[in-house]
Amino acid sequence: MANNEVRYLNPPAVEVNKKKYCRFKKLGIKYVDYKDATFLTKFVNEQGKVLPRRLTGTSLKFQRKVSTAIKRARHLALMPYVTDLLK
Repeated sequence: MANNEVRYLNPPAVEVNKKKYCRFKKLGIKYVDYKDATFLTKFVNEQGKVLPRRLTGTSLKFQRKVSTAIKRARHLALMPYVTDLLK
């Protein structure tokens, strides 16, 4: 009397993938300002590393602009290079 049902302790996780979009194209932003450190922290993780495109959904053109803006902000000490807990 083998039962062919598979039972789980927890229900299997079903991933719902949201459509990624470039927030620069959606909002019509043409220039990434390196002086706006609060906006640039959205593209940096807690350790201070730049988040990749596959996580943020940013287009290639604006990812390059974001990375140079973060580097400029770090150079002018508006953002830290390395930190324990940034957010």
